[in-house]
Amino acid sequence: MEYLWGGIKGAAVLIIRLDAEVFRTVLLSLRISLTATLIASLIGIPVGFLISTHEFPFKRTIITVFNTLMSLPTVVVGLFLYSLLSKQGPFGPLGLLFTPTAMVIGQFILATPIVVALTISAIQAMDPRAKITAMTLGAGPLRTALTVLSEARFALTAAVIAGFGRVIAEVGAAMMVGGNIKGYTRTMTTAIALETAKGEFAFGLALGCILLFVAFAVNILFHYFQLKRG
Repeated sequence: MEYLWGGIKGAAVLIIRLDAEVFRTVLLSLRISLTATLIASLIGIPVGFLISTHEFPFKRTIITVFNTLMSLPTVVVGLFLYSLLSKQGPFGPLGLLFTPTAMVIGQFILATPIVVALTISAIQAMDPRAKITAMTLGAGPLRTALTVLSEARFALTAAVIAGFGRVIAEVGAAMMVGGNIKGYTRTMTTAIALETAKGEFAFGLALGCILLFVAFAVNILFHYFQLKRG
């Protein structure tokens, strides 16, 4: 109990004093996860919209695949990327392994299925009269698409937040393709794993508290936009 209490007090001191190493790690985590989420949203929302508004062979199968990929294990993504980016892999000469870019790619792979699947769900749950009304008023395909996306904006925002929540707390892919290099690829989750193993419980707990706060804020935002959608 004394060990736990000492760790809590040490973590509080690090946070209150704005410890440089703690907040450098936090900012790197946010930068990587926000970048991955932004790219996943720019690709995932249009893909989800096209899938939900068009009929084509194997549509239901594709939707099922995206729903399944929402729970894709992070270590599997890390292993897959490592095999591609290592010196023996096809993209080895690019030198991306153990860089923030590799971590962004890994988190992008994890976030995209969530954004796509939730976008499909959001568009399918919409009142079809929004699209029909836009077309009746003479809107072209692009204008109609923008109208539909605007009507579903709260659900789409929830999809983006869910994608961010998925990647900010992942550790498997970040560890495998980032290498946990101090000041370069060390994120909150990988730092927590390393520092706790080294016996730096206070440092790991400080990061854990901040990560918990971020996850809590993400969940509040997600539920808020889910309610706005309703």
